[in-house]
Amino acid sequence: MDATFSLILILLFLWSLFSQRLARVELTAPVAFVLLGLLLGKGIGVLDLAPSPEIVRTLAEVTLAWVLFTDAARLSFRALRPELGLYARLLLLGLPMCIGLGTLLAMGLLPGVTGWAALYVAAALAPTDAALGATMMVDPAVPARVRRLINVESGLNDGIATPFVVLALAGVAAAGSTAHTLTSGGALVELAIGLVYGTALGLVAGWLLRYALRKGWATEDVAGSGVLALALLSYTSSIAIGGNGFIAAFLAGLAFGSTHGAPQRVLLFVEQTASLFSVLVWLLFGAVLLPAAFDHLTWQAGLYAVLSLTVLRMVPVALSLTGSGLDRRTVLFVGWFGPRGLASVIFGLLAVEELAPPAWQMIVPVVACTVLLSVLAHGVTSAPLAQRYGKAVAGTGAPSAGPAGEDLPVRGMRADTISGRRRGGRDGRT
Repeated sequence: MDATFSLILILLFLWSLFSQRLARVELTAPVAFVLLGLLLGKGIGVLDLAPSPEIVRTLAEVTLAWVLFTDAARLSFRALRPELGLYARLLLLGLPMCIGLGTLLAMGLLPGVTGWAALYVAAALAPTDAALGATMMVDPAVPARVRRLINVESGLNDGIATPFVVLALAGVAAAGSTAHTLTSGGALVELAIGLVYGTALGLVAGWLLRYALRKGWATEDVAGSGVLALALLSYTSSIAIGGNGFIAAFLAGLAFGSTHGAPQRVLLFVEQTASLFSVLVWLLFGAVLLPAAFDHLTWQAGLYAVLSLTVLRMVPVALSLTGSGLDRRTVLFVGWFGPRGLASVIFGLLAVEELAPPAWQMIVPVVACTVLLSVLAHGVTSAPLAQRYGKAVAGTGAPSAGPAGEDLPVRGMRADTISGRRRGGRDGRT
């Protein structure tokens, strides 16, 4: 175990040394560590990664809580206000349609998948991850308004989809008579408690930080550690009082981000820590979850994965953006760049840990296959499609029409790094 842990630390250190160089050939952290997990784990057997269920569950839960809090905290209401209508269309119309269509398709296509299990598949694959299209997200050829739209959707839809995943897992567990005792009704109570508690905690914590910084009682350097503690506190304390920790973390982050009034760099420490844990989850995905899922993969799961990344994503986006003023090219571009990433992986890991083997073996392979296809497809197409789309809309003014808004940081990428790449030229390189 010490040798395995040392190898993981070496991989992380080497990635930190060459991350910028590898970014020039479009090799992102998710792609790199999924491939490393597959190669070193199942491939040549150097990476003996067989963690206990407790370790897997803890890593998945902590990472999801951090990501939910961080994604929400960096999207304040002030940042959302200029184009709130577009965000509402995607999140309140497009996302529910995506989950609904995905549920119906899962019930009709996947063998043995009905009811709660179908809802789980659809909800687990509904959140998008803009980090998988990081090249596109920092390409100045793509209008800032379009990048912001994709970024904000990615930052909020995982938190919105989480209640559906929680309810579905509770329903599947109850139907299968597993050791899991939480019913769908109990899950609803937990979600309500988490919503109220998380919102209150985020508002109070944000106000306290604003007041402390204004009075000179706190420094920005130390405040970052405090925000990291707050992110975990929102999760653990909500569970302690009978609430859902994930919803509490998401709402706490959203409320905190709208009230703390501190510079974005206060969140940097939390973002970097979440990024570290995210890399470990991607490695675990390649080394453990993918091999286990492939043992139970069917052609129906592969077909669902393809449809999930195309029809099930692009049709709801097109319908929700009808009448928004965005041109057809922009709607298609936004519809395609809906990568399935970290949230879906964590939902898959949670299903493996919470459900009996017969239950998760029907649904987790679908999630794993979809994420793997997304990592490859969106990673390969990010740069060329961004350039092609940018040239197509250059000079039309359609995508950039409307309020300017503010440019938002991309998950896992520092704002100064992004700015530096934008200044480096059209291709984002110096």
